[in-house]
Amino acid sequence: MTTRTARAPRLDQACADAVDVAREGITEVDPADIGEHLEAIAEGDRLVTHFFASHLAGYLGWRWAVTVTRAPRARRVTVCETVLLPGPDALMAPGWLPWNERLQPGDLGVGDLMPTDPDDDRLAPGYVLSDDAAVEEVSWELGLGRARVMSQEGRMETAQRWYDGDSGPQAAISAGAPRKARCGTCGFYLPLAGSMRGMFGVCGNLYAPDDARAVSADHGCGAHSEVLLSSPETPVEELPTVYDDSEVESVAVSRAHGSVEAGEPEEGYGHS
Repeated sequence: MTTRTARAPRLDQACADAVDVAREGITEVDPADIGEHLEAIAEGDRLVTHFFASHLAGYLGWRWAVTVTRAPRARRVTVCETVLLPGPDALMAPGWLPWNERLQPGDLGVGDLMPTDPDDDRLAPGYVLSDDAAVEEVSWELGLGRARVMSQEGRMETAQRWYDGDSGPQAAISAGAPRKARCGTCGFYLPLAGSMRGMFGVCGNLYAPDDARAVSADHGCGAHSEVLLSSPETPVEELPTVYDDSEVESVAVSRAHGSVEAGEPEEGYGHS
């Protein structure tokens, strides 16, 4: 068995020399928008594409591509098509993405609507209808009355996102908190219901930075309910006061005029 390899097209010299013909094929633009000839590439038998630099505003790095050809045994070269193509270093807009893939967390604003796909992997059927009114009433009270609830995959994805973000133990506010100031032991920690209960809860401390937000049990901050409790003060032992009588100095006091001598009766104070 013999294998055949594709033969590379040979550059037709007549088509390659038709640079002026290719340049004249670029119409409906100002001649100043057409730059120097860059190269000629063989596309097939007697089929060559000429590339010219583009000076169009806003098209940095783009190139004019003009494909020319000629009939067999003919010398006259004609233009097939002209197009503006991006070059290797062209400035281009990012690839188009559907709107639901362009959305980022926090993009949804007031009045915006974001419908959910019917086959969203994060959701699963919430309940099965019953013809018993009592069963329906109980199922609704248990939270089973919703059409769809989060699937196991959706819960795991959410838990990982929360844990790796500002709600987890690696957040800056958590790393700077005391080692024992963890949300799971805080009086303001409100555990979630269901399978997320063991790992996440909602902060209910008005003064905490995560108030009304879901946090992991090993998250923490300085507003922990027990972080301000200080240990009982240890009384300081006071040394007894020591008096040295030998250091007492006797001072003689002179009696001024009018003083009462010793042995004389005491004088009244002048009032009753």
